[in-house]
Amino acid sequence: MRLAAGLLLVLLALYGAVVAAFWWFQRGLLYPGQGGPVPATGARLPPEIETITVPTPDGERLRALWLPPAPGTGVVVTFHGNASLPEWHAERFAAGPWRARGWGVMAPAYRGYPGSTGSPSEAGLIADGLASLAEARRRAPGAPVLLHGHSLGAAVAVAVAARAGASGVLGLYLEAPFDSMTAMARHHFRLLPTGLLADSWHSDRIIGAVAVPILIVHGDADPVIPAKYGARLARAAARADFVEVPGDHVAILGSQDVEAEARFRAGPGVLTK
Repeated sequence: MRLAAGLLLVLLALYGAVVAAFWWFQRGLLYPGQGGPVPATGARLPPEIETITVPTPDGERLRALWLPPAPGTGVVVTFHGNASLPEWHAERFAAGPWRARGWGVMAPAYRGYPGSTGSPSEAGLIADGLASLAEARRRAPGAPVLLHGHSLGAAVAVAVAARAGASGVLGLYLEAPFDSMTAMARHHFRLLPTGLLADSWHSDRIIGAVAVPILIVHGDADPVIPAKYGARLARAAARADFVEVPGDHVAILGSQDVEAEARFRAGPGVLTK
Protein backbone atom coordinates (compact mmCIF):
# COMPACT_ATOMS: atom_id res chain seq x y z
CA MET A 1 0.00 0.00 0.00
CA ARG A 2 2.79 2.41 0.92
CA LEU A 3 4.62 1.56 -2.28
CA ALA A 4 1.51 2.27 -4.36
CA ALA A 5 0.92 5.52 -2.52
CA GLY A 6 4.55 6.48 -3.07
CA LEU A 7 4.34 5.75 -6.77
CA LEU A 8 1.17 7.79 -7.04
CA LEU A 9 2.86 10.73 -5.34
CA VAL A 10 5.82 10.47 -7.72
CA LEU A 11 3.51 10.37 -10.73
CA LEU A 12 1.55 13.36 -9.45
CA ALA A 13 4.79 15.25 -8.87
CA LEU A 14 5.99 14.45 -12.40
CA TYR A 15 2.65 15.48 -13.85
CA GLY A 16 2.77 18.71 -11.89
CA ALA A 17 6.28 19.39 -13.18
CA VAL A 18 5.16 18.82 -16.77
CA VAL A 19 2.15 21.11 -16.30
CA ALA A 20 4.35 23.79 -14.73
CA ALA A 21 6.86 23.55 -17.59
CA PHE A 22 4.05 23.78 -20.13
CA TRP A 23 2.65 26.87 -18.42
CA TRP A 24 6.08 28.51 -18.19
CA PHE A 25 7.24 27.76 -21.73
CA GLN A 26 3.90 27.88 -23.57
CA ARG A 27 4.60 31.03 -25.57
CA GLY A 28 7.89 29.57 -26.72
CA LEU A 29 5.97 26.54 -27.95
CA LEU A 30 3.20 28.59 -29.52
CA TYR A 31 5.48 31.14 -31.22
CA PRO A 32 8.57 29.11 -32.20
CA GLY A 33 9.55 31.48 -35.01
CA GLN A 34 10.35 34.38 -32.69
CA GLY A 35 13.89 35.65 -32.36
CA GLY A 36 16.85 35.13 -34.61
CA PRO A 37 18.22 37.17 -37.50
CA VAL A 38 16.34 38.42 -40.52
CA PRO A 39 16.54 35.63 -43.13
CA ALA A 40 18.73 36.07 -46.17
CA THR A 41 15.90 35.45 -48.62
CA GLY A 42 15.55 38.96 -49.98
CA ALA A 43 17.26 38.06 -53.24
CA ARG A 44 14.37 35.75 -54.08
CA LEU A 45 11.79 38.50 -53.78
CA PRO A 46 10.76 40.64 -56.76
CA PRO A 47 12.70 43.91 -56.80
CA GLU A 48 9.43 45.87 -56.53
CA ILE A 49 8.95 44.62 -52.96
CA GLU A 50 10.42 46.90 -50.32
CA THR A 51 11.10 46.34 -46.65
CA ILE A 52 9.23 48.85 -44.51
CA THR A 53 8.62 49.50 -40.82
CA VAL A 54 5.08 49.37 -39.46
CA PRO A 55 4.60 51.14 -36.11
CA THR A 56 2.05 49.78 -33.65
CA PRO A 57 -0.02 51.87 -31.20
CA ASP A 58 1.80 50.30 -28.24
CA GLY A 59 5.23 51.30 -29.49
CA GLU A 60 6.53 48.24 -31.34
CA ARG A 61 8.11 48.40 -34.78
CA LEU A 62 7.35 45.61 -37.23
CA ARG A 63 9.45 44.58 -40.19
CA ALA A 64 7.13 44.17 -43.15
CA LEU A 65 7.30 43.59 -46.88
CA TRP A 66 5.28 45.90 -49.10
CA LEU A 67 4.31 45.87 -52.75
CA PRO A 68 1.94 48.66 -53.84
CA PRO A 69 -1.09 47.67 -55.90
CA ALA A 70 -1.70 48.77 -59.45
CA PRO A 71 -4.22 51.61 -59.70
CA GLY A 72 -7.78 50.42 -59.12
CA THR A 73 -6.78 47.04 -57.66
CA GLY A 74 -6.60 45.54 -54.19
CA VAL A 75 -4.04 44.62 -51.53
CA VAL A 76 -3.52 41.24 -49.88
CA VAL A 77 -2.64 41.72 -46.22
CA THR A 78 -1.16 38.35 -45.32
CA PHE A 79 -0.26 36.81 -41.95
CA HIS A 80 2.20 33.93 -41.70
CA GLY A 81 2.17 30.84 -39.49
CA ASN A 82 3.73 30.60 -36.06
CA ALA A 83 6.98 29.03 -37.29
CA SER A 84 7.13 30.90 -40.58
CA LEU A 85 8.16 34.29 -41.98
CA PRO A 86 6.53 36.92 -44.19
CA GLU A 87 8.94 36.32 -47.08
CA TRP A 88 7.17 33.19 -48.31
CA HIS A 89 3.75 34.84 -48.57
CA ALA A 90 5.17 38.05 -50.02
CA GLU A 91 6.89 36.09 -52.76
CA ARG A 92 3.73 34.14 -53.47
CA PHE A 93 1.31 37.08 -53.64
CA ALA A 94 3.75 39.12 -55.73
CA ALA A 95 3.54 36.53 -58.50
CA GLY A 96 1.09 34.28 -60.31
CA PRO A 97 -2.55 35.29 -60.66
CA TRP A 98 -2.22 37.98 -57.99
CA ARG A 99 0.49 40.01 -59.67
CA ALA A 100 -1.02 39.40 -63.10
CA ARG A 101 -4.11 41.25 -61.87
CA GLY A 102 -2.14 44.00 -60.12
CA TRP A 103 -2.67 43.08 -56.46
CA GLY A 104 -0.40 44.63 -53.88
CA VAL A 105 0.97 42.86 -50.78
CA MET A 106 1.49 43.75 -47.13
CA ALA A 107 3.30 40.97 -45.23
CA PRO A 108 4.38 41.80 -41.66
CA ALA A 109 6.62 39.86 -39.30
CA TYR A 110 4.92 39.62 -35.92
CA ARG A 111 6.38 41.33 -32.87
CA GLY A 112 9.32 39.35 -31.58
CA TYR A 113 9.90 37.69 -34.94
CA PRO A 114 13.04 38.44 -36.97
CA GLY A 115 13.39 42.16 -37.58
CA SER A 116 10.46 43.19 -35.34
CA THR A 117 10.61 44.43 -31.76
CA GLY A 118 8.68 43.12 -28.77
CA SER A 119 7.46 39.70 -27.67
CA PRO A 120 4.54 37.76 -29.18
CA SER A 121 1.16 37.27 -27.51
CA GLU A 122 -2.40 36.98 -28.72
CA ALA A 123 -3.23 40.61 -27.96
CA GLY A 124 0.07 41.72 -29.42
CA LEU A 125 -0.34 39.85 -32.71
CA ILE A 126 -3.85 41.20 -33.13
CA ALA A 127 -2.49 44.71 -32.61
CA ASP A 128 0.18 43.93 -35.21
CA GLY A 129 -2.49 42.80 -37.66
CA LEU A 130 -4.57 45.92 -37.18
CA ALA A 131 -1.49 48.15 -37.52
CA SER A 132 -0.52 46.36 -40.74
CA LEU A 133 -4.01 46.84 -42.16
CA ALA A 134 -3.90 50.52 -41.24
CA GLU A 135 -0.50 50.93 -42.87
CA ALA A 136 -1.68 49.23 -46.06
CA ARG A 137 -4.64 51.59 -46.19
CA ARG A 138 -2.38 54.58 -45.57
CA ARG A 139 -0.04 53.59 -48.39
CA ALA A 140 -2.81 52.64 -50.83
CA PRO A 141 -5.81 54.86 -49.99
CA GLY A 142 -9.08 53.46 -51.22
CA ALA A 143 -7.67 50.10 -52.31
CA PRO A 144 -9.85 47.18 -51.19
CA VAL A 145 -8.16 44.68 -48.88
CA LEU A 146 -8.18 40.89 -48.83
CA LEU A 147 -7.11 39.47 -45.47
CA HIS A 148 -5.16 36.22 -45.75
CA GLY A 149 -3.69 33.92 -43.13
CA HIS A 150 -2.13 30.49 -42.84
CA SER A 151 -2.36 28.41 -39.65
CA LEU A 152 -1.88 30.80 -36.70
CA GLY A 153 -1.97 33.63 -39.25
CA ALA A 154 -5.55 32.63 -40.06
CA ALA A 155 -6.49 33.35 -36.44
CA VAL A 156 -4.82 36.75 -36.73
CA ALA A 157 -6.75 37.45 -39.94
CA VAL A 158 -10.07 36.48 -38.34
CA ALA A 159 -9.42 38.72 -35.33
CA VAL A 160 -8.45 41.64 -37.56
CA ALA A 161 -11.57 41.19 -39.69
CA ALA A 162 -13.80 41.00 -36.62
CA ARG A 163 -12.38 44.22 -35.22
CA ALA A 164 -11.86 46.21 -38.40
CA GLY A 165 -15.34 45.68 -39.85
CA ALA A 166 -16.34 45.10 -43.45
CA SER A 167 -15.65 48.55 -44.84
CA GLY A 168 -13.07 48.23 -47.60
CA VAL A 169 -12.44 44.52 -46.87
CA LEU A 170 -13.13 42.11 -49.73
CA GLY A 171 -13.00 38.97 -47.63
CA LEU A 172 -11.02 36.41 -45.67
CA TYR A 173 -8.84 33.80 -47.36
CA LEU A 174 -7.81 31.23 -44.73
CA GLU A 175 -5.51 28.25 -45.25
CA ALA A 176 -5.30 25.48 -42.61
CA PRO A 177 -7.06 27.44 -39.84
CA PHE A 178 -8.22 26.14 -36.46
CA ASP A 179 -11.35 26.99 -34.50
CA SER A 180 -9.47 27.66 -31.24
CA MET A 181 -6.07 27.14 -29.70
CA THR A 182 -7.87 25.46 -26.82
CA ALA A 183 -9.08 22.77 -29.22
CA MET A 184 -5.60 22.40 -30.67
CA ALA A 185 -4.06 22.04 -27.21
CA ARG A 186 -6.57 19.30 -26.41
CA HIS A 187 -5.68 17.58 -29.68
CA HIS A 188 -1.91 17.64 -29.23
CA PHE A 189 -1.59 17.60 -25.41
CA ARG A 190 -4.55 15.55 -24.25
CA LEU A 191 -3.54 15.27 -20.59
CA LEU A 192 -2.68 18.91 -19.99
CA PRO A 193 -5.25 21.37 -18.58
CA THR A 194 -6.17 23.80 -21.35
CA GLY A 195 -7.29 26.37 -18.80
CA LEU A 196 -3.62 27.28 -18.40
CA LEU A 197 -3.42 28.70 -21.92
CA ALA A 198 -2.48 32.37 -21.89
CA ASP A 199 -3.49 32.75 -25.56
CA SER A 200 -6.63 30.78 -26.42
CA TRP A 201 -7.24 32.23 -29.91
CA HIS A 202 -10.98 31.48 -30.03
CA SER A 203 -11.65 32.31 -33.67
CA ASP A 204 -14.88 30.31 -33.42
CA ARG A 205 -16.32 32.89 -31.02
CA ILE A 206 -15.73 35.90 -33.27
CA ILE A 207 -15.88 34.67 -36.87
CA GLY A 208 -19.69 34.78 -36.84
CA ALA A 209 -19.47 38.57 -36.61
CA VAL A 210 -17.35 38.78 -39.76
CA ALA A 211 -19.67 40.06 -42.49
CA VAL A 212 -17.39 39.55 -45.50
CA PRO A 213 -17.12 36.35 -47.59
CA ILE A 214 -14.74 33.70 -46.25
CA LEU A 215 -12.89 31.01 -48.16
CA ILE A 216 -11.28 28.25 -46.06
CA VAL A 217 -8.88 25.79 -47.67
CA HIS A 218 -7.66 22.75 -45.74
CA GLY A 219 -5.53 19.72 -46.54
CA ASP A 220 -7.04 16.28 -46.09
CA ALA A 221 -3.75 14.94 -44.65
CA ASP A 222 -2.82 17.81 -42.31
CA PRO A 223 -1.12 16.38 -39.19
CA VAL A 224 -0.69 19.77 -37.53
CA ILE A 225 -4.27 21.03 -37.80
CA PRO A 226 -6.59 18.26 -39.02
CA ALA A 227 -9.22 19.35 -41.50
CA LYS A 228 -12.08 18.89 -39.03
CA TYR A 229 -10.92 21.98 -37.14
CA GLY A 230 -11.09 24.11 -40.28
CA ALA A 231 -14.53 22.67 -41.03
CA ARG A 232 -15.71 23.56 -37.53
CA LEU A 233 -14.52 27.13 -38.04
CA ALA A 234 -16.42 27.30 -41.33
CA ARG A 235 -19.61 26.18 -39.60
CA ALA A 236 -19.18 28.92 -37.00
CA ALA A 237 -18.96 31.59 -39.72
CA ALA A 238 -21.92 33.50 -41.07
CA ARG A 239 -20.75 33.15 -44.65
CA ALA A 240 -17.98 30.74 -45.63
CA ASP A 241 -16.96 28.16 -48.20
CA PHE A 242 -14.88 25.22 -47.00
CA VAL A 243 -12.69 23.48 -49.57
CA GLU A 244 -10.80 20.32 -48.62
CA VAL A 245 -7.91 19.51 -50.96
CA PRO A 246 -5.23 16.80 -51.10
CA GLY A 247 -2.16 17.71 -49.08
CA ASP A 248 -0.69 18.44 -45.69
CA HIS A 249 -0.25 21.61 -43.63
CA VAL A 250 2.17 23.26 -46.06
CA ALA A 251 1.67 21.51 -49.40
CA ILE A 252 -1.75 23.13 -49.82
CA LEU A 253 -0.40 26.68 -49.78
CA GLY A 254 -1.43 28.43 -52.97
CA SER A 255 -3.29 25.42 -54.36
CA GLN A 256 -6.49 27.47 -54.68
CA ASP A 257 -4.94 30.82 -55.58
CA VAL A 258 -6.33 30.97 -59.11
CA GLU A 259 -9.86 30.35 -57.85
CA ALA A 260 -9.44 32.60 -54.81
CA GLU A 261 -8.09 35.52 -56.83
CA ALA A 262 -11.02 35.31 -59.25
CA ARG A 263 -13.57 34.99 -56.40
CA PHE A 264 -12.42 37.96 -54.41
CA ARG A 265 -11.70 40.15 -57.41
CA ALA A 266 -15.27 39.55 -58.52
CA GLY A 267 -16.59 41.07 -55.29
CA PRO A 268 -18.54 39.92 -52.24
CA GLY A 269 -21.39 38.09 -53.92
CA VAL A 270 -19.64 34.92 -55.07
CA LEU A 271 -19.46 32.67 -52.01
CA THR A 272 -22.18 30.13 -51.56
CA LYS A 273 -23.05 29.90 -47.84
